[in-house]
Amino acid sequence: MSIVPYSTKPEKKTSLVEAVKSKIPFNGTPEQEVELRKLIDAHKGQKGALMPILQGAQEIYGYLPVEVQQIISDETQIPMSKIYGVVTFYSFYNLQPKGKYKISVCLGTACYVKGSGQVYEKIQQILGISGGECTEDGKFSLEACRCVGACGLAPVMMINDDVHGRLTPGNVEEILAKYE
Repeated sequence: MSIVPYSTKPEKKTSLVEAVKSKIPFNGTPEQEVELRKLIDAHKGQKGALMPILQGAQEIYGYLPVEVQQIISDETQIPMSKIYGVVTFYSFYNLQPKGKYKISVCLGTACYVKGSGQVYEKIQQILGISGGECTEDGKFSLEACRCVGACGLAPVMMINDDVHGRLTPGNVEEILAKYE
């Protein structure tokens, strides 16, 4: 009896950059890159400079795509793995772009017991995205939140500053159509 190895093909190695790339193409402008490089230069050599650089970069681009993280890494000599670790540790950093219409579905207790989980799933199905993602056309982004302070209208979602309450999976599509 001979033992056959599980696979004779070499494993394909995926770099950190490839692993975290967004489905949406990066559309940074030369002006944004100049602004980013000025920001980095202003903080170069300072102890603890990574956080203010990341915060400034997110203000410039609206999120922290891997391409921006790579520029920061190259310019500061901070490894990409450390930058990615910081970006994913803190919830206020965004790896994905936000859509024109930012949908926040409340999954707090009052909303959840009244069906917001099913509403959230229906929105994911309709838009073809998961939480934290943006549609390819840049129109909608989706996230879950814990409370919007409108428990009497549960279940609730917000689209930008508009509050929509007493939701059902059946009326979500009609609401989203108003933002098309």
